[in-house]
Amino acid sequence: MAIEVKIPPMGESITSGVLAKWHVQDGDLVAKDQPLFELETDKITSEGTAESAGRISLKVAAGTEVKIGEVVAAIDETALAAAAPAAPVAATAPLASAHAESPAVRRLAAETGVDPAGVAGSGKAGRVTKGDMLAAAEARPAAPAAPATPAPAAPAVGAAPRAERQTRTKMTKLRQTIASRLVHAQHEAAMLTTFNECDMSAVMALRARYQDDFVKKHGVKLGFMSFFTKAVVHALREVPGVNARIDGDTVVQNHYYDISMAVSTDKGLMVPVIRECDRLGMAEIEKAIAEAAKKAREGRIALTDLEGGVFTITNGGIFGSMLSTPILNAPQSAILGLHAINERPVAVNGQVVIRPMMYLALSYDHRLVDGREAVTFLVKVKQAIEDPARLLIGA
Repeated sequence: MAIEVKIPPMGESITSGVLAKWHVQDGDLVAKDQPLFELETDKITSEGTAESAGRISLKVAAGTEVKIGEVVAAIDETALAAAAPAAPVAATAPLASAHAESPAVRRLAAETGVDPAGVAGSGKAGRVTKGDMLAAAEARPAAPAAPATPAPAAPAVGAAPRAERQTRTKMTKLRQTIASRLVHAQHEAAMLTTFNECDMSAVMALRARYQDDFVKKHGVKLGFMSFFTKAVVHALREVPGVNARIDGDTVVQNHYYDISMAVSTDKGLMVPVIRECDRLGMAEIEKAIAEAAKKAREGRIALTDLEGGVFTITNGGIFGSMLSTPILNAPQSAILGLHAINERPVAVNGQVVIRPMMYLALSYDHRLVDGREAVTFLVKVKQAIEDPARLLIGA
């Protein structure tokens, strides 16, 4: 019985995608739940798996745009039953034919252009051997010489050959969508960025003091992102105007704290959402961020993992960025950009001291959030990081 392999539903807003890559070849035996293909849509990249075991027959080439529900392959379950008794027979007397090809013969066929079907085999039962292929290749008449053509001009000293100077690759669906959303955000919103800096000494001291105990108890490291997530929730409560969005001529005020976390993957930027951050502890936030990042990088993220965030945190500091102006993650009204921690001289109580400092950048939609609210929000984040006790007492 042949089982059809169809493109699975990905969400109401996704109707098609690109079958970017096959993980199997036509005629392969596949196992149940084995990854078969990689599907790229305008929102996520995911894998399709085999619903049953058998021999697969591919019906669509890689790089083809396919619709949800379209049949892209078939799996013949009866092939397993047919293949099962072949093993003991092969163990005593391998079946061979004049056209049975070993890997070496197939490789030589591809390299020399000699068709094994037209070669007299000297092996057992007429099997074509590597030596037969080499002899056939040598016996072929030499190809007529190509007409002389003028030699191409030598490239300039140090210049790469023209064919190597450029490559053209079609943008993936995900990358096209990212590009479109970024341009839309800049054209639609009145985007503005305000900056501040924060002293990371207190947070770094807390991490150093409790890191070992934290890892032993929770099995995950205490990172900076959980501190900033809690600081953002604290600031959103203090400045609720930032926790809102514009829908046409209506302002939608959010009363929950689902925070989006920007994650860089080889497929592009994804922004999974950590739900109810106001109710999660530091360890729960760290585990949720790690799991979301892993799913995004492995292509296992679902559309529901990306929807519903009210505010975004993006950390360019892990790549060494000193300062940036992050672009809004529409329809949200604000995004916080974190940057590299560098020791710098700062004035503290009239004295110049060296402290680990980080620049913070808050981009916001000025149609909804005014300058006073944006600056106040960023100051609240700064205060919570420089004095984490504020997060306990809500000051």
